[in-house]
Amino acid sequence: MFRSMSQAVVAASLILSAGLAQKKEHNDVFVAGEENEARIAKEVRHRLVMLPYYGVFDDLAFRMDGSTVTLLGKVVRPSLKPDAENVVKRIEGVTSVVNEIQVLPPAPMDDQIRVAAFRAIYGDPELSIRYGHRAVPPIHIIVENGRITLEGVVANETDKNLANIRANGVPNVFAVTNALRVEGG
Repeated sequence: MFRSMSQAVVAASLILSAGLAQKKEHNDVFVAGEENEARIAKEVRHRLVMLPYYGVFDDLAFRMDGSTVTLLGKVVRPSLKPDAENVVKRIEGVTSVVNEIQVLPPAPMDDQIRVAAFRAIYGDPELSIRYGHRAVPPIHIIVENGRITLEGVVANETDKNLANIRANGVPNVFAVTNALRVEGG
C-alpha cells in the first residue's frame, strides 16, 4: 500500500488534517481547523500546538467569544498553563484571555500509568504507524487519580476501540474514559 513509513505518516497526517467534524463546544488544539476558520482561531491553535512542552499527556482546547479566548483543558506541567496564556495574549485581535486550564496534581502513580498507557497505545503496531510519528500525537492520554481519559481524533472506530482496549489493559487503572472521536463522525 505505502512504499515507505514516511509515506504512511504523510497519508495519516493528511487524513487527520482534513476538515474534522467537532461536536464539542470548544476547539481542540490537536485537531486541524477548517480552512475557512477565523484568523484568530487559527493563530490560537497554532501558537498552542507550538508550545515547547505541550505533549501527549496534555489536553489543550479553547473557546472563542468575539475577541475573548477561553483556554481549557488539563496539563501535567504547571508552567504550561501560564505559557499558553502568554502566547495567546500576544495574538493581534485578542482583547482578553480567560485561563481555565487545570494543572493535574503531581502523583508518582499517575506518572507510572501515563508511561504504561503510552507504551500500550503507541506500542501497538497499528496505532503506532498511524498516530505515533508526530510531534504531538493525536491520541492524548490524560491521567488523573488513577483514571485515564483518552482525548483526540482517530481515523476509524476500530482505532478508537483498539486504543480503548490497550488503555484498559494498563495495570493499576481504576477506569478508562474513551473520549476519542472518529474523524468525520
